[in-house]
Amino acid sequence: MTWKSFHHRGEILGSVMTTADARRDGILPMDVEGVAETFGDELSLLGALQLRWHTRLAGRIERELAGQPMDLESAVIAAWHDTEAQLPGVRAIIDHYIDQPTDPAMRTALTKAATKEHLLLAAMAGRMSLGSSADPAAVRVGAEIAARARATSPLVSSPAGAHAAPRIFERIKAALAA
Repeated sequence: MTWKSFHHRGEILGSVMTTADARRDGILPMDVEGVAETFGDELSLLGALQLRWHTRLAGRIERELAGQPMDLESAVIAAWHDTEAQLPGVRAIIDHYIDQPTDPAMRTALTKAATKEHLLLAAMAGRMSLGSSADPAAVRVGAEIAARARATSPLVSSPAGAHAAPRIFERIKAALAA
């Protein structure tokens, strides 16, 4: 990849994230100009968005831990909230496709990404060692931390975050309206 194509890819990804934040419907904005040519398919775009989420989350965790090193889990949850506030459309897309992957390859990729996120959360909260990456208990602990972060998310209770509500609720409303 050339320097020019690297920057072009970043610009397109920025446009995708802006569109996702505006829509907050959880659907990959494949209609953004340049997406098909730059990313090719949904899985490649979703992978780029997942990487952006993970990188931003890891950075926010580091910053939070610097400020409140005695309460690790609260710092990790605060970092998750900050990241969600910065990338609400990206988080909505990730959540949507975790619930409804379009194919087995997407399901596999998102399962691996969620596992890595859960391991990061558990390790940074001081609830596991970095060497326990294959430990299902560590993944479970990280999933519990992520669930607490979601349950206490300011976006879920705010009007702007109404679009970020769990997908099952939206499906039930649609079924009742039909």
